Amino acid sequence: MNITAFRFRFIHYLEPVARMIIAAGITPNQVTIVSLLFGIGCAWCYATGSFILGSILLFLSAMSDLLDGSVARQTGKETKFGAVFDWIIDKYIDAMVLLGVGISGIPIISGFLPGFPIADPTIVGFAIIGSLMNTFIKPVTYAEIGFQHRVDGKIDDPLEGVGFFGRPETILVLGFFGIIGYIPVAIIIIAVCTNCSAIQRIIYLYRQYS
Repeated sequence: MNITAFRFRFIHYLEPVARMIIAAGITPNQVTIVSLLFGIGCAWCYATGSFILGSILLFLSAMSDLLDGSVARQTGKETKFGAVFDWIIDKYIDAMVLLGVGISGIPIISGFLPGFPIADPTIVGFAIIGSLMNTFIKPVTYAEIGFQHRVDGKIDDPLEGVGFFGRPETILVLGFFGIIGYIPVAIIIIAVCTNCSAIQRIIYLYRQYS
């Protein structure tokens, strides 16, 4: 179980904001681009050591990511391209934000365990790999197994609730620890949990389809 499984219970809280966006004539794909711009700003702030501002921008990016789907549903402008575009932008944001922490040069493992054989860039690398692969498993599953049924514009599949640590958890952990000044803790948690979550999904697929 993960936060994504409860996504549709929280989206209705953003409906008033979505209506304001629609009234302004902004399209769903434009909202997705706004999410990307916030993500780029977050990555830049993280790279320059401004972790509090970066975390605020990260949360704004995540909110925009929720709003694009809401705008699409309310206007009837849900398209397959929009769904794919949203996935691509999400992964660009995830990679850039984590890379920004790596570029900042802030001690991660070395700050806690001087002389530890695993270098700080390696931990950031594992965090990026875990974040991307944990999500990449889903489109591969769609292509190979053939999930097609859509609910509110998104493909409905069993993997939605499998994996204890997905993108929402990554954003919450990174943003929270960034604001309180412990971003290295967030990177370690993300590196471990995203990869473990990916393994959890692989085991589920093996049991279901081997």
